[in-house]
Amino acid sequence: MKNFFIAALFICTPGITALFAQDVKEKDVPAAVKAALVKKYPAAAKVSWEKENGNYEANWGGKSGEDNAAQFSPSGDFVEYEMAIAINQLPAGVAAYVKSHYDNATIKEAGKITSATGAITYEAEVKGKDLIFDASGNFIKVSDAD
Repeated sequence: MKNFFIAALFICTPGITALFAQDVKEKDVPAAVKAALVKKYPAAAKVSWEKENGNYEANWGGKSGEDNAAQFSPSGDFVEYEMAIAINQLPAGVAAYVKSHYDNATIKEAGKITSATGAITYEAEVKGKDLIFDASGNFIKVSDAD
């Protein structure tokens, strides 16, 4: 029985990991993506890379190395920028939503996301999920945290 579970784990792992961001070596990031990052964020240093939903995400800054994240398409088109923010910088509606929908939960991390079109959303990590809110603090959707 133990061998069955181990075999099942190996069979299921590729499908599971495809759902989450995957680390990528810098040498495997397209030149157009690296050039786009340098052009848009010239001060970005000690960048680590991930591949998420077919796009490349550059992470840099802060103690964790992930206070800033910029996503680019494989051709180098800018998709979005996420900046870590203090939890108290989230719109007021976020705390109220979490309190009423996630009993006794706390917000672990927060981020401000700016899309290529300039649209702003906010992200709050609660119980291993990313809750996404509009600029006014209205709930939009939930997704698995990376």
